[in-house]
Amino acid sequence: MLFWTAFSLALSLRLALARSGVEHSATASAPQGDLLFLLDSSASVSHYEFSRVREFVGQLVSTMPFGPGAVRASLVHVGSRPYTEFTFDQYSSGQAVHDAIHVASQRMGDTNTGLALLYAKEQLFAEVAGARLGVPKVLVWVTDGGSSDPVGPPMQELKDLGVTVFIVSTGRGNLLELSAAASAPAEKHLHFVDVDDLHIIAPELRDSITDAMQPQQLRALEVLSNGFRLSWPPLLTVDSGYYVLELVPSDKLVAKRRQQLPGNATSWIWTDLNPDTDYEVTLLPESNERLLSPQHVRVRTLQEEAGPERIIISHSRPRSLRISWAPALGPDSTLGYHIQLGPLQGGSLRRVELPAGCNSTTIQGLTPGTAYLVTVTAAFRSGRERALSAKACTASGERTRDPQSVRPEARPPEP
Repeated sequence: MLFWTAFSLALSLRLALARSGVEHSATASAPQGDLLFLLDSSASVSHYEFSRVREFVGQLVSTMPFGPGAVRASLVHVGSRPYTEFTFDQYSSGQAVHDAIHVASQRMGDTNTGLALLYAKEQLFAEVAGARLGVPKVLVWVTDGGSSDPVGPPMQELKDLGVTVFIVSTGRGNLLELSAAASAPAEKHLHFVDVDDLHIIAPELRDSITDAMQPQQLRALEVLSNGFRLSWPPLLTVDSGYYVLELVPSDKLVAKRRQQLPGNATSWIWTDLNPDTDYEVTLLPESNERLLSPQHVRVRTLQEEAGPERIIISHSRPRSLRISWAPALGPDSTLGYHIQLGPLQGGSLRRVELPAGCNSTTIQGLTPGTAYLVTVTAAFRSGRERALSAKACTASGERTRDPQSVRPEARPPEP
């Protein structure tokens, strides 16, 4: 009896050690992701400050695992125009990345950070820049705190696409604005530090970046105004357990939602959600073999994607038309508008790009007494578009002063 008891204890101990070894190897797996450094390279940064920032970034990458199946890095400068120092697929070793950072030159010019963030979004998801599908995306923005253009909307676009944003400010930034720009929680993703003390935060920031690139991460993708898609790596099998997803809205008047999924599931789409609302998502892997920690992600749905509902033609002159539309959507709702105009009887098309917040424009150089088809298209941050078309006619000779409300000739296309 004593022999079998001792044998059972020994067997249980060996199984426990084996399981702990499997879990340790899973949590210690190499990080994989696309890491983009966005450096303030404008004239607002002194040459000395830029050199210290360059040393700091080199220190960050010195011990990271680089390679096609691990981490890839890219460096983009903030200036009058964004500039790519190197793309994700240009260097495959940590030493090569470190050397490329070491020789990077300051670009000078204005501090157009918002423009650089829009460019960074393209780089992070563009295969021509070496970006990879299905891997975590991390942005590290090192700044002196100032910007010549708005940062909030383009930064929110990046976070809506699942990018983890770390911000390092050398002490002159606005705390509230930078806290809103960084990923949540801000205390983990935002660092204020003097340029001569950047080396102090390097180990902690490197660990945080590595954690953000671990393959066990729950991520939100394809965020819309009424839903989003969740994705996670395979932690279970159909025979080893199941998942429970919990969705908790910030609006306490709406009940929590709960969904059970089989162990071979790796994604789920939440629909019928409220626009412009924060949701806390928890993934609970219920394994019958080992204990797995829950994963969390916070997602904010986009604002309502309501396109133009009415087009107004005013100041109709022989060679110009004034085009207005309603409602006018702000920069938090849209990326901008496309105005397309062409003769109904055939001919070349005119296209005008306008920023979000605008709701009118004047088209010059038209032909007198000609009927045109005008199409106003709102482009949203989600990648969708809403369009409305109407007829308009230039004056034959006499100027028309009274504005005319034009009834739409085409309904908005379905997204």
